[in-house]
Amino acid sequence: MSLDQFTTSLPEPKFSRRWHWGSDQPISYLMQQGIANPNCISLAAGFVDQGSLPAVEIREALGTLLANDERAKRALQYGTTHGHVELREQLLQQLARLEGVPAAELGLDVDQLILTTGSQQLLSITGEILLDPDDIVLVAAPTYFVFLGTLNGQGARIVPVETDDDGMRMDALETKLGEIEAAGELERVKLIYLVSYYENPSGRSLSLERRREAVEIAQRWSKSQRIFILEDAAYRELRYDGPELPSIWSFDADHETVILANTFSKTFSPGLRIGYGVVPRALERPICDRKGNEDFGSANFNQHLLCEVMKQGLYESHVTGLRKLYTAKRDAMLRAADDYFADIAGAEWVHPHGGLYVWMTLPESCEASLSGRLFQAAVEKHGVMYVPGEFCYAGSADNRPRHQMRLSFGVQDEAGIDLGMRRLAAAVKDVL
Repeated sequence: MSLDQFTTSLPEPKFSRRWHWGSDQPISYLMQQGIANPNCISLAAGFVDQGSLPAVEIREALGTLLANDERAKRALQYGTTHGHVELREQLLQQLARLEGVPAAELGLDVDQLILTTGSQQLLSITGEILLDPDDIVLVAAPTYFVFLGTLNGQGARIVPVETDDDGMRMDALETKLGEIEAAGELERVKLIYLVSYYENPSGRSLSLERRREAVEIAQRWSKSQRIFILEDAAYRELRYDGPELPSIWSFDADHETVILANTFSKTFSPGLRIGYGVVPRALERPICDRKGNEDFGSANFNQHLLCEVMKQGLYESHVTGLRKLYTAKRDAMLRAADDYFADIAGAEWVHPHGGLYVWMTLPESCEASLSGRLFQAAVEKHGVMYVPGEFCYAGSADNRPRHQMRLSFGVQDEAGIDLGMRRLAAAVKDVL
């Protein structure tokens, strides 16, 4: 028998339920469309500005790190599961600056801060250690669609909660928890997920009062087991105007309810893949146990490099420049929305105070989903791409709004943003 005959007679592989639950995610399709349509202007990609990436800062820090042979070799060795301790100590100081208090008043041990491969790894591991299949996670409607895919892959039951301009409505959260308790399933509620600053996708921030309420609600409803809040603060430092808000985590007095996730992917370099979590003591060991099984510790060299960047003061100056750059880009997108969409009855959009996204709602007759006429017309005829808003909702596909879009101003320059918005408005008018 030939090798070809042997291999073609093998049965099909049998994949796990987790793979089936998490397969066919929209991010893969959108990336495929971007490659298949290279002349499209992408208002879909949630990437950072290519020209802003800190090559100069990295070169300077790298030279210092490699100049000392002993330091360089420590960086090139395996690290620890918690991550490089000097960087974690610097991050505690940074968190204290963001919260406006001395580091000693944070009430944290450095081991409660865990370095991860981007914040996405922390989001995933949190689900892995807390959720059994059919356990419940409450999320905003809309919310970060990549995490929805992660939760689906873990077999979670995702319950959407209504939002308004101040983020997730706390009265709606209470109602959902009451319904779950009445159904005898409160013990299955493990997590409330909140993107607290300039949410991906909506650009909205949770209001000050709702931050306090969210912690109180999670603690009050922790009747048969603890309900954690997972606060995703990925865009916190990309504030352009508007109020400077404390974290949800800051309202958790004993720091045993809120898991705070952050990342350097948006504010410095996604290629370094460095994120971190500030975690309750009860979760420190479970997270590290799971993480150690996955990676023996995230990239040690990258952590040493970022540590040097921060020691030299290169990070803060970089973020200051980013805010100026993205303020101009956001303003360009909002101007273009005024110029090209103002005459479309029923079209409206959020004016975000930070982040990378503008959330647009179209007339209900203009279906913006992948299967709708608008997406095809935008990509194939007009040469522009967006993220359909339907991806950002949990629950039954039949009940999701289909007339919304997430628009990103991170990648394009101001001219590209203007042209992309003009093309998108033309596609909408074609469909209407």
